Amino acid sequence: MYRCRDGSEFVAAFYEGDRRAHLQLDGKALALPKRVSMSGSRYAKGDITLRITKAATTLKRGKRLTECTVKSPER
Repeated sequence: MYRCRDGSEFVAAFYEGDRRAHLQLDGKALALPKRVSMSGSRYAKGDITLRITKAATTLKRGKRLTECTVKSPER
C-alpha cells in the first residue's frame, strides 16, 4: 500500500508477463498500461499517471501531482 502526501492511499500490484500496473484507487480497480519513460517506470491511462523512479513515486490525477511512499505494515 502507498500513502501519498495529499492524504490519499492506493494499492499497486505488478504481475510477471503483464506490462500494466494494477491499482486500487478511490475504491476502483484500474489497470494502467506501461508507457515509455526516460528513467524509471511510468504507467498511465486517461488522467491518471503513476511514475516510479529510484528517487520517488508520484501519482498524478488530472493536474494534481503528489509524492507517495510505501506504507509500513502495522503490527
